[in-house]
Amino acid sequence: MADTTVSAADFAFVAKLVRERCALVLEPGKEYLVKARLLPLAERHGLAGIEPLIDRLRGSDSGLTTEVVEAMVVTETSFFRDIHPFETLKKTVLPKLIAARQSVRQLNIWFAASSSGQEPYSVALMLREWFPELNSWRLNLSATDVSHDMLDRSRAGRYSQVEVNRGLPTSLLLKWFRQEGAFWHLDERIRRTVTFSPLNLAQPWPAMPTWDLVFLRNVMIYFDNDVKKSILGRVGRVLSADGYLLLGGAETTFNLDDSFYRVETLRSGFYQLKPPRELIP
Repeated sequence: MADTTVSAADFAFVAKLVRERCALVLEPGKEYLVKARLLPLAERHGLAGIEPLIDRLRGSDSGLTTEVVEAMVVTETSFFRDIHPFETLKKTVLPKLIAARQSVRQLNIWFAASSSGQEPYSVALMLREWFPELNSWRLNLSATDVSHDMLDRSRAGRYSQVEVNRGLPTSLLLKWFRQEGAFWHLDERIRRTVTFSPLNLAQPWPAMPTWDLVFLRNVMIYFDNDVKKSILGRVGRVLSADGYLLLGGAETTFNLDDSFYRVETLRSGFYQLKPPRELIP
């Protein structure tokens, strides 16, 4: 039987590792999370619990280190998560952006921590269903994540019954998914509209286009303030002047980056850049 305990020394080792690799902060009391995420990994490697897994990590097993870091990255997501931001997106934000981009007929949307893909695919489905005028536009839907496993899952567009039951309207499920056994496969016409690629938000970013909309939901809460400030500063440099940043309900730019302001009329965690004159002391 596998040893499921997590010693203080092993927890400290994992916490230091994930902080160095992806800036994820694991506070004391999160031992249960290490256990939940790493025990299945230990079993896949034929190891008898957390302790022998950590022992192998201490031996500088680089491949296993990557697996552990990716296993510890938070991957909770769902289709049309917290429905209100998506309603605001459909009724207000997207119509404004579409009107403002009529001359260039292009939208650039970045999903900065896309996990298993439900969020970018939710937007792709929304654009296809409710904004048919965009069929002739150039749509750049770019999704990034630190986990290669999650990126592979996203590209496959294959979801369990439990996953499609969480937030996905039945009408969209039946129209755009094909059932095979216990899983549902997303139509290729939707899958090919989203590009998935690896990116560690806490490390240097590659060259990027100017984004009209940036999804950065429910990931900032796992970073310390210095990392949050760094990420927000970089987002501000790649966001269009009239673009939108969408954060999770428990996240804010307040006391972190004063170049943003919350669009209170939208009441859904949307932020925009302040006009330049407002930044002058």
